[in-house]
Amino acid sequence: MRYRLTFITGALIGFVLGARAGRERYEQLRGAARKVAQNPAVRNTAESAVQQGRTAAVKAGHSMSAKVGDRMPEALAGRLRAGRNGHAPEDDWGTSNT
Repeated sequence: MRYRLTFITGALIGFVLGARAGRERYEQLRGAARKVAQNPAVRNTAESAVQQGRTAAVKAGHSMSAKVGDRMPEALAGRLRAGRNGHAPEDDWGTSNT
C-alpha cells in the first residue's frame, strides 16, 4: 500500500508540474520535433530504411512462396503476385514530397 501511495503522489506532482509548463513548452517541443523531421539527413535515412524494408519484404515473400508453394492461402498469394509485378499499393510513409 505504501508503494501505491508513493506512486500516486509522484504521478500527481508530475501532473501539476507538467500542467505548469503548459502550452508554451508543448509548442517548443513540437517545433523541435518538426525541425528534426524536416532535416534532409533524417528524411533520407527514413527513405532508405523504407526501401530496405521493402527489399527485405520481397525477399521474404520469395522465400516463403518457395517453401510453402501451393499450400499458401489465395489471398496471400495474390498479394505476393501483385507485389512482384510492381502493382502493390504504395504508401507514402517515410517518403519526401520534395
